[in-house]
Amino acid sequence: MKILVTGGAGYIGSTLVPMLLEKGHEVTVLDTLSWGVNSLMHVANDTNLIIVQGDVIDRKLVAEVMIGQDAIIHLAAIVGYPACDSNPDSALATNVSGTKNIADLKSSNQILIFASTGSCYGAVDGICTEDTRLQPLSLYGKSKVEGEGIVRCVGGIVLRFATLFGLSPRMRLDLLVNDLTFKALNYKHIKLYEGGFRRTFLHVKDAARAFIFALENAKIMSGQAYNIGDEKLNMTKLQVVEVIQDILPDCDVTTVYSESDNDQRDYEVSYVKIFELGFQHTISIKQGIREMLKVFPFISIREKIKYFNV
Repeated sequence: MKILVTGGAGYIGSTLVPMLLEKGHEVTVLDTLSWGVNSLMHVANDTNLIIVQGDVIDRKLVAEVMIGQDAIIHLAAIVGYPACDSNPDSALATNVSGTKNIADLKSSNQILIFASTGSCYGAVDGICTEDTRLQPLSLYGKSKVEGEGIVRCVGGIVLRFATLFGLSPRMRLDLLVNDLTFKALNYKHIKLYEGGFRRTFLHVKDAARAFIFALENAKIMSGQAYNIGDEKLNMTKLQVVEVIQDILPDCDVTTVYSESDNDQRDYEVSYVKIFELGFQHTISIKQGIREMLKVFPFISIREKIKYFNV
């Protein structure tokens, strides 16, 4: 297949693109390259890869790169509520207007897969299914809900991801498990707020696998939303810290009451819908922490800001 990956140099994209190339697909990456092109260096020699620097808000460019594509995997976004709140105009332009450009220009025979988020649910009691009412609290969540509606109107597939973790060529340290692991290693101390809040997690490689799964099951999944994760990784934030402490027992924890999550994520998520189609996670939180600990000793505290999405 010929596949366009917007945001292909990002956290998920730089993990996904090599997987697509390994399967023999022809891949075009459209990315602003805000964090550079290093995350794609390891696949630059593949003749099936094209890299285009540009923004999804550039409608003319989007039209050009979409010509002849069999599928569009739309990852490009301003991700997370801190990044969206710091530049709301850019967040709305990218997450909503950019998504509309792709949906408007999509032909009837092109597959469209959209990266969404559990932040769409907002504050929820009980277990979230795909039918749970979407009540986002943050600009990030609201922009993704609007993007979902745009994509589903043209038969696109929406993947609502759990909180991601793990190593990627375009590394992020502002994700919960990654952040806590870095702090446990470097500070020997974690300040934990809302430790009893329930969250659900997924390794970035499993997130990338979900896009390939959706490509291969596009006819069945078309026009629908799917929670992407695994119920085995439904955990409280405190339980995540306890896994980290099992590996780094010299790390201590202090409870903080002055901070809160703007998205108020405190719920379990049902993954029955995607599980029944055959998708399951392959990498545990403990495995993800252990892999990060092979690399984190070589990232200094001073340079960690380079790995934040703000």
